[in-house]
This record gives sequence, C-alpha cells and structure tokens, in this order.
Amino acid sequence: MKKTLLLGAIATLLFVQCGKEKDPFMISNGQVGSFTKDLQTKQIDSIFATDSIVKLNPTENALGTQGEVEVWDKNGEKLLLLSPDNERDPNSTITNIQVFDTRYKTEKGLNSGSTFKDLKDNYTITNIQTTINSVVIFLEETDVYVTIDKKQLSENLRYDPSLKIEASQIPDEAKFKYFMIGWEASKATKSAE
Repeated sequence: MKKTLLLGAIATLLFVQCGKEKDPFMISNGQVGSFTKDLQTKQIDSIFATDSIVKLNPTENALGTQGEVEVWDKNGEKLLLLSPDNERDPNSTITNIQVFDTRYKTEKGLNSGSTFKDLKDNYTITNIQTTINSVVIFLEETDVYVTIDKKQLSENLRYDPSLKIEASQIPDEAKFKYFMIGWEASKATKSAE
C-alpha cells in the first residue's frame, strides 16, 4: 500500500512538473525567453518562427540569417535587438541583446520599464561607468546591465564625463534608456575564428 501511494505521489509530481510551461519572456542567466546564450545567428529564424525578423545589415547572397537583427511580434511590437559576436558569420553566437518589450523580465521583475529604485531594491550594483551622455550600471550575479540618460541626473553631474557617479546620486525615479543583456562569445565561435 505504501509503495502504491509513493508511486502515485511521484507520478502526480512528474505530471505537474511536465505541465508547467516556461515563461517565454523570462530573463535568467544565460537565457532570454526560449533561447540561450549558445544560440547561433542562423537559428534565430526557427526560435522566432511566429515573429517577424528584420535584418539590419543584410549580406547579399547570405544563406540564412546573419548579422544584427530586430525581432518584432505579430502585433507590430518591437521585442528585441540581437547582436552577434561576428556580423558575417551565421554560426556566431548572440553576445548582446537590447530588450524593448516590458514583458521580458528577470525573476525579480526587472524590465525595460523599471526605475532605478526597482533595480537597487532587488540587485547589488557592481560597477557604474560614466559616458558622455549616460551612465551604465552593471549588476552582480546577472547578465543584465542598464543605461540611464544623464538628463535624468542633477545638473552638476551631466556635463563632465570624467566625473565618478555613485548610486546615491541617481534619482529613484530614473527610467532606463537601454535595458541590455550581455554574454561573452561562446568557446565554439572563438575557436572557429
């Protein structure tokens, strides 16, 4: 009787686990929705078969997708900008992703429509780099990084690109200019070059 109950419990657990679908918009380390950091450019067409793919720098006589592409859903909403390690190699892996659609979010709810307060309440900031027009914020234990336009900072922080900006100087309500995911090129792509 105990064996029957145990087998029934295991079968129920397996059935429940198999019934759970992955969130097609979840961002986790090494994965965005249904694709992973090992995705090759030539596989984009099959991963996003129900979406529209716009090749930004089409190569004449290219077999399959290569180079930087935008992904749009069937309703005309821009989802992602995918940038490969090598624009001319269809076997190149995607190394940078710009996320436009707010449905794409991390396990902690961070998305392209979030604020700096959402970021600092849920993540540890490892580095803040200052550029001419923005600050780039890198996070611990995640592939996500964000850019905030300097127009959202106080006047005294906007015009000196050599100025070191601290997290405490960024307003809580600051919105992201860019919501990005960065992956290193895979070893397979590097060894093929």
